Amino acid sequence: MKASDLRQKTVQELKQMEAEFLREQFNLHMQKATGQLSKPDQIKKVRRNIARVNTVLTEKG
Repeated sequence: MKASDLRQKTVQELKQMEAEFLREQFNLHMQKATGQLSKPDQIKKVRRNIARVNTVLTEKG
């Protein structure tokens, strides 16, 4: 996901996306803890997506 795509969304949509990413991050951590995580790089990708969303939310005020 690119920051330029995120800038076109509303604040409400961004907050909803952030909640979805946080839920996904939690699920990935649970999979890692139980040994069921097949793609460990997904955790890093989700964390960066959360950071991108937070950056755009900060820019929008």
